[in-house]
This record gives sequence, structure tokens and C-alpha cells, in this order.
Amino acid sequence: MHNIFVQRKKQEIMKPKRFILISYALFLGCGLKAQNDSAWSLKDCIEYAIKNNIDLQKSRIAEKESEVDLTSAKATLFPSLSFSSNQNITNRPYSESQTNIINDGSGNLTATSSSSKTSYNGSYGLNASWTVWNGGKRIKNIKQQKLNKQIAGLSIIESENSLQESITQLYVQILYTIESIEVNKKALRLSEIQRDRAKEMLTVGSIAKSDLAQLETQVANDKYQVVNAQATLQTYKLQLKQLLEIESTQEIVLATPTISDEQALLPLPSQISVYESALAQRPEIQSGKLNIQSADLDIRIAKSGYLPTLSLSAGTGSSNGSNRGMGFGEQIKTNWNNSIGLTVSVPIFDNRQNKSNVEKAKLQRESIALDFQEERKNLFSTIEKLWLDARSAQEMFSAAQSKVESSQISYDLVSEQFRLGLKNTVELLTEKNNLLSAEQDKLQSKYTAILNAQLLNFYQGGEINL
Repeated sequence: MHNIFVQRKKQEIMKPKRFILISYALFLGCGLKAQNDSAWSLKDCIEYAIKNNIDLQKSRIAEKESEVDLTSAKATLFPSLSFSSNQNITNRPYSESQTNIINDGSGNLTATSSSSKTSYNGSYGLNASWTVWNGGKRIKNIKQQKLNKQIAGLSIIESENSLQESITQLYVQILYTIESIEVNKKALRLSEIQRDRAKEMLTVGSIAKSDLAQLETQVANDKYQVVNAQATLQTYKLQLKQLLEIESTQEIVLATPTISDEQALLPLPSQISVYESALAQRPEIQSGKLNIQSADLDIRIAKSGYLPTLSLSAGTGSSNGSNRGMGFGEQIKTNWNNSIGLTVSVPIFDNRQNKSNVEKAKLQRESIALDFQEERKNLFSTIEKLWLDARSAQEMFSAAQSKVESSQISYDLVSEQFRLGLKNTVELLTEKNNLLSAEQDKLQSKYTAILNAQLLNFYQGGEINL
């Protein structure tokens, strides 16, 4: 049986790994809905897959992570505040007199003498620090995190688009397989009619037993084709059930909309119009532009390393200890101290670190720009292939329609001539196989044209709808 997607696989419209994951999401929805004995349309499957696909859920988590990163970047604009306390007990068992070294909380040490061999002291401090200026790195980092958040959101849309494309391809493949089964069943019925007629002709001596044997062989072959096509369809379902880890006895039910021949011949938009629309709204293109902006910020952040850093610090604290002759409260009050400081750091020689960072950032920017250029090129290539495949399929479909009509007329004539004994079995089977081949070609070109037309409409910003 012909496969409508042989050429499309060669063109790598859909990556295998992504196809498997999307198949899982598609039939997760279809399998669960089948429990309620209701058929799933293409729209139902897409909506359910977008809601439950694992990759999409991970992308949504990544977007939330980028939002947390943005909040953290904004928080660097504010001062930090911390509290610290240090408690020490010292024992000198062989010392006749004890000298206590006490930290008063501000870093100053004092010594006191005591006859006790065990001493205790504690310090308490509240410290604040604030980076006033660091070359504008924090502001640039906030801008970059905003871009990263937008890129994460676009990544979700990109995954959703890829999911919809792959679901559509799989859905059309199933519709094609179902109709292909019907074509094979029709061929089987024709073969059975010819075989039964040949039995009557054999009874009156109009044909030989070898002719009847050939017709019976053809019936057996057509039965095999029907069974093989049905097995192919069941294989799709079985594989998907295994991915879903659901019971093999559970049936997967899909809605099978009626696809008219006219739908395969609808006018196609121009390649340029599709490409221009795709450039304006496709998430992979928008993400590429944002990546370039982020790379520009990386360069500016790296250059900030050449600039001075100004930071402000402040603290307050106190201390207490044993053998001082004062209570805890009085010691805290007596030892209370406050401090404030301003630090300026000017980079002079940093072993070429800043220069290397700037050079790497510029090289990374060039690489990202090339990635964006390649993304645009791939987009146009994809659209061009879709358009050429759609136009070619439409032309083949028109030709296949005429071929089916002529093959049907030829088969009917040969069949009647065979009944009259004017044609032999080989000629009859040849015409019958020609008719079957023409119908399969028509079916294949029909669904290829419909699929590519739907994808072109989707790249132009429209919705996929069968």
C-alpha cells in the first residue's frame, strides 16, 4: 500500500523524535476520550495535546523559571541586610590567670584578666551593604532577563505550532489509511464478482480451469491487501496504546470527516505572501530577533567590567563577656558601636579577563546572527517545499481523476468482453490492477494536496481545520 508521507519524510518536515512525542500526546487525548464512546476530531486532539503534552508543560515551567530570574535580577538593585552573632567559650585548665580577648562587635579586641579558667564572650552585629554602581551591569542584566522571559514564552508557542503540524500530519495519515482500506475492499469485491462469474463460465465450458485459478488467486491477494491495510491501521493504534500504557482492549476512536475532491483543488497562496506572513508572526523568527538583542546586551555587560564599582556598607553591633563586672544589658550598651563605609574598586590589571569576555561576547553575537539567518533560510525552504508539494499533488490529483475515469471505462469494457469470451484472464486482471492503482494514486495525491495546503495556511497565520 502506498504511503502518502514517503516523500515528506525524505524532506524532513517532521523530526522522528518529535513525531513520537507528539503521537503520544495526540492519542493520550484520543484514547481517554474513547472511554466515553465519543470520537475525537482533529481540533479536539490538538487542544488536548496542547494542554497535556509533557514537552509543553516543561516549556511552561521554563517560562516560570525565567520570570523568577527576572525578579532576582530586579532585587539586585536593593541593599542587602544580614544579622550575625558569635558565641565563644574558652577554657584554659592549666593557666593560673585567664586573659579574655573580647570582640566588641565592631572588630575591636580588648583584653581583660580573670582568675577563672573558663571565659565566655559573645558579639552581635547587623550589617547592610549596597552596590551603588557597577558599570550598569544590573540594569543591563534586568533588560536581558526580560528578553529571556519573552524568548521562553515564544518557545512555548513554537512547540505548540510544531505539535499542531505533527498532529495534522498524523491525522491525515490515518484518514488516508482508512480510505485506502475502502479502496482495497472495493477491489476485493470486484475480484469476487469476477471469480463467481468465471465459475459459471467454467460450468458451460467458456474458460479453462487455469483461468479460474488465476481469478481465485487474485481474490486471495486482494484479501491479503485488505487485511494488511487493516493491520497497518491497528499497528498505529497499538503503538500509541503502548506509549499511553493503556489496556490493549481499549479502542481508539477518531472522527473521520468527509473530505471532498474539491478541497484538494483549492487555490494556493503565493510562496512570497506565505513567507512574509510567516516572518511577521512565526515564533522562531521573533525568538531569533530577541536572541540578537540579548547578545548585544551581553557585549555591553562584558564592557561594564572595565568600569569602577562603588559600594556602600553600614553596620551596628555590640558584645558581652564573662568576668567583666557588668550585667548583660550594661555590657551591650557600653560596647554598642556603629559604622559606615564607602568602597571604590577600579580595575587596573585583571589578567585580560575583561577583554576576553568582550571578545567572546562579540563572537557569540556573530554566531547568533548566523543562526537567525539560517532560521530564515530554513523557513523559506520549508514553505517552498510545502508549496511545491501542494501544487504537484494538485496536478497529480487532476491527472489521477482522469486516469481513474478512463481506467474504469477500460475495465468495464474488458470485463464485459471477458464475459463474452473475447478477453482472457490476464487482460482482465491487468485492467483491474490498473484501476486499483489509479484509485490509490488519486487518493494519495488528494490527501497530499490537502495536507500541504493546510500547512501553508497555518504558516500564513491561519488555523488548521479539516
